Amino acid sequence: MCISSPKVRNGSRPEHGIALCDNHDLIIPRELERLREFQARSADAEVDLFAPTISHDTVGAVALDRDGNIGAATSTGGTLNKAPGRLGDSSLIGCGCYADNQTAAASTTGWGEPIMKLVLAKWAADRVSTGSLPEWVAAEAINYLKDRVNGHGGMILLDAQGRFGISHNTPRMAWAWKTASQENSGIQRT
Repeated sequence: MCISSPKVRNGSRPEHGIALCDNHDLIIPRELERLREFQARSADAEVDLFAPTISHDTVGAVALDRDGNIGAATSTGGTLNKAPGRLGDSSLIGCGCYADNQTAAASTTGWGEPIMKLVLAKWAADRVSTGSLPEWVAAEAINYLKDRVNGHGGMILLDAQGRFGISHNTPRMAWAWKTASQENSGIQRT
């Protein structure tokens, strides 16, 4: 494991003890080829960023522990052909990921810029705090994303009572849930 840094010096180590690596060590040949193919196709026509051949691979999770603590995590799959320096929604608390024991935990996926404009994960948790069910709020959040900023995405949302909601307006979204006694999974398609 290493952390990328624009200021790597030989033998330097960050304060937490994880070795720094050269940014070029993080380039995967398979992904570089995908980028080149995408750029060649997109020069000729408008490309559907949610086409089955373009994988985004965001992984989100929400959880409730036995002490009543809720948490959320989001690991972005990235955006193919992103602008240099682009920061996505996953790393911005309240946008792509949010958790508060008094309201809800949410993780989102989709087009980051529209999600960021709405601070969508926090927006959804605030709706749960008014007594709305997560199932209804997740659907409302995705409708709000589409209606307000023409955004595409998905959300998983969990409240402190263990109730959850899953919604998306992208062509597909894989999901799974598990409790101490049950589990289920699937791929929803629109």
